[in-house]
Amino acid sequence: MNKSFQPDSTAEKIIGGAHTNREHDSASKHVTGAAIYIDDMPEAAGTLHGYLGLSARAHARITALELSRVRDAPGVVAVLTADDVPGVNDISPAGLNDEPILASGEVKFYGQPVFAVIAKTRNAARRAAQLADISYEDLPFATDVKAAMEAGHPDVCPPLTLQRGDVEAGLEKAPRRLSGEMHIGGQDHFYLEGQIAMAVPGEDDEITVWSSTQHPSEIQHMVGHALGVPSNAVTVQVRRMGGGFGGKETQANQFACLAAIAAKRTGFPVKIRPDRDDDMTITGKRHDFHVAYDVGYDDDGRIGAVDATFSARCGYSSDLSGPVTDRALFHADNCYFYEDVRLRSRPLMTHTVSNTAFRGFGGPQGLLGAERIIEEIAYQLGRDPLDIRKANFYGEAGRNVTPYHQTVEDNIIERIISELEESSDYQARRKAIIAFNKNSPVIRKGIALTPVKFGISFTATWYNQAGALVHVYRDGSIHLNHGGTEMGQGLNTKVAQALAEEFQVDFATIKITATSTGKVPNTSATAASSGTDLNAMAAADAANQIKDRLIDFAAEKYSVAKDMVVFEPNRVRIGNQTFTFAEFIEQAYIGRVQLSAAGFYKTPEIHWDRQTGRGQPFYYFAYGAAVSEVSIDTLTGEYRVDRVDVLHDVGRSLNPAIDKGQIEGAFIQGMGWLTTEELWWDDKGRLRTHAPSTYKIPLASDRPRIFNVKLAEWSENRKRAIRRSKAVGEPPFMLPVSVLEALSMAVASIGDYRVCPRLDAPATPERVLMAVERLKAGG
Repeated sequence: MNKSFQPDSTAEKIIGGAHTNREHDSASKHVTGAAIYIDDMPEAAGTLHGYLGLSARAHARITALELSRVRDAPGVVAVLTADDVPGVNDISPAGLNDEPILASGEVKFYGQPVFAVIAKTRNAARRAAQLADISYEDLPFATDVKAAMEAGHPDVCPPLTLQRGDVEAGLEKAPRRLSGEMHIGGQDHFYLEGQIAMAVPGEDDEITVWSSTQHPSEIQHMVGHALGVPSNAVTVQVRRMGGGFGGKETQANQFACLAAIAAKRTGFPVKIRPDRDDDMTITGKRHDFHVAYDVGYDDDGRIGAVDATFSARCGYSSDLSGPVTDRALFHADNCYFYEDVRLRSRPLMTHTVSNTAFRGFGGPQGLLGAERIIEEIAYQLGRDPLDIRKANFYGEAGRNVTPYHQTVEDNIIERIISELEESSDYQARRKAIIAFNKNSPVIRKGIALTPVKFGISFTATWYNQAGALVHVYRDGSIHLNHGGTEMGQGLNTKVAQALAEEFQVDFATIKITATSTGKVPNTSATAASSGTDLNAMAAADAANQIKDRLIDFAAEKYSVAKDMVVFEPNRVRIGNQTFTFAEFIEQAYIGRVQLSAAGFYKTPEIHWDRQTGRGQPFYYFAYGAAVSEVSIDTLTGEYRVDRVDVLHDVGRSLNPAIDKGQIEGAFIQGMGWLTTEELWWDDKGRLRTHAPSTYKIPLASDRPRIFNVKLAEWSENRKRAIRRSKAVGEPPFMLPVSVLEALSMAVASIGDYRVCPRLDAPATPERVLMAVERLKAGG
């Protein structure tokens, strides 16, 4: 296979290729409003609109469902119930048959869809949905983790245990020991574009679905099952999403299936878009976790043994709770070696909406548990938590095996920490903060430096595959289609940059088209930070197939050796002749060379045996670290983030500008999860934080006053990833753990740093104030 020509620094270069700053391909469209989303698409004549009727109980039997007033309402064309699903009334991604499209007989969370109204206008459907008369027989319910444990709720899916060594013996022989617990709150995705689907019926059993989804192939699969038709009858199209963050990996299934069922039943296109309040009520969140830990360590803070249980609020059905809680355990070590370890998950059923994927996919909750353990040890010993971190980092042989028995071979965390510690002037600033706190009666400051090690790959090994379709047209322009989905993260731009590098053509030569199951089949979700890793490699494979044919053609036509056919910037050199890329492609077309290829890539080396808890689930690790400085008002609990310094590892960046943007965005979103975004259910099981008026995401005023983000430019992926880059979507989400720990230090100053404040997340001003008051009271 021919490798791309790499021009030297003095040679002409292509415009917008790999390893260069380039704006997002739709950036100007985003800010001008020219970007087309599903709700912007022109509607075909006769398009109908759907709206969902929701349950008003957290757990109950439906004793009567009277929908006559709904059917008789103005503009109503059809009303769908579970009985109207022609195929299978289930959208469980885990295949456990526990997630109905529409509830039948029993409702298991407040706001569960019971019926759907299809009307001539969205407003008519919305109004009619309020006219249902549903009678219930109430049943017991529990909405949080502790209540579910006390009620003896079952796990929604099989739990996991990771174990290495003898935990009981390790705890027993440890010179020191501590135990504790932590509650980690959930988070709403709060994407800018809400859930939406539009289905257009076709001939026979065919249907086309436009869906705001991260997983077109799963939509195809679910719609096929719901309609009782094969997957080849269903085409799913995705041009872009207005944000996803994991909330559109499985949660789009329900809306797409209902739109498709309604379209086939009525014979007209059907669009479904819930209001923001209903969207937040109906769709899953980041999992809340309760973490209980027992830790043995020595006088230097080195951890000997860890026994921890990670219990999660999963909701009424399995959804992706199994792999989410698995991944929490995979990251419960973060950057630290545990000599003897046992980590257990408890994916608990609760009477709430079924929780789902969210940026980090359980990893942030596991990592936060690890950092709480480090923090506890530091306060017990009266040490800087950074010293305890350094004492426990993965190291050489004997201290480089994870709880799931994968050897950490690419560890660069010590260099990351060392460089950031120096560039941020961490030590001097910490001393100055301690001095400031001694003389400040109201405002207290805190600072923390925390690391991140995040595994890259789907832990479901079969998802680590991707396809791409590349056409080179006779004028030299290139059509690119791949199985990933664009949700604002710049995936299309980076894949196109990688393709431009392979062909050595300018970025403008390439046209990126909507993701379609009719072009690239059996795609994996754009998730697990794998979008670029998988799809860019698939596109590169397609390019190299075409290039191999072109090289064979040129070598034969011009009677030269194959190694004398070289792709240079926007040209092809054949022996001592040079042609523009377009001229050469025209020659190849005339010569009947196939100028199209379907590329494919599967991640090598990875394997995982869940039964034994052993394997190599991750192809490589991405690393990073952040220093955060905060100030709190001890009279109100209010606080601000004064400064943040980040050094993050993205390998050899395909696009530094986009990667920095991803890091900045991830940091702010993670900061929101840990400080302001709080989910709250009332005593009737109703989610009350279901709108921008009641759910507080970070504002521009909440951003760090000073925000320094740098890439570890010396880093290069040691694995055969696309042009030695590393994933960037999820790993930086965990950097703002440093904000939570800085808040903890500021609070701890009230008690002269002798007691760990044990702040739960999110550390809202109320929680900060209560922690301050506890320490003032000597607690």
